[in-house]
Amino acid sequence: MLILGIESSTAQVGCAIGGHEGVLASVHSARGRRHAESLTPQIDFVRRQARIELSEISVVAVDIGPGLYTGLRVGVASAMAMAHALGVPMIGVASLDLLAFPVRFTNRVIVAALDARRGEVFHAFYRQVPGGVQRVTDYAVSSPDDLALDLASRNDECLLVGDGALRYIDHFAAVSKVEVVEQGLAHPNARSLVQLAHARALREEFVAPSDIRPLYLRQPDAEINWTKRASS
Repeated sequence: MLILGIESSTAQVGCAIGGHEGVLASVHSARGRRHAESLTPQIDFVRRQARIELSEISVVAVDIGPGLYTGLRVGVASAMAMAHALGVPMIGVASLDLLAFPVRFTNRVIVAALDARRGEVFHAFYRQVPGGVQRVTDYAVSSPDDLALDLASRNDECLLVGDGALRYIDHFAAVSKVEVVEQGLAHPNARSLVQLAHARALREEFVAPSDIRPLYLRQPDAEINWTKRASS
């Protein structure tokens, strides 16, 4: 079973191919908001690096968010089109799960926080379990100050990961028992997407392309701006 993973929920866009042998090839780039221009060449690149044909893909996995609306829409639409063309099922994985997975070996509470723009962060809390992490809160969006207050109210040591943590690091610096992870793990990555999707594929947790639903958590900025203009 070979899985193509597509990730585009933040300023970074990437894809990977892998299966029971692990991740065979991956590529990521961050070129502003040029996700649509980057994704197709990336898919062809990882296909060639993995030495496979697209017809060998059995599953298409995609980051369903939360994240930045335009990039997320590009990734989900591209993944759905690819799955339709290949006639294969899909697996959707949340971006915050992808952030937490690479730091799964810590005994601390993992807090994944993505920059949601507009002075807010998307976030969720996780704990280590055998083989990965388990989410222990709902996916949420709030101000960095509210998240910092939540962290301060807990007795647990926390590991804070994501570009939201880095952008608002001053809000978390004064919170005791909290460490912010460095830049290298600031974005969800397609390697983690393939790994998590493979585990779900073994459990046959597939969905049809038409059933994939992005996880936005709030209205797109364009709709928010339109509502404000209409009310004024």
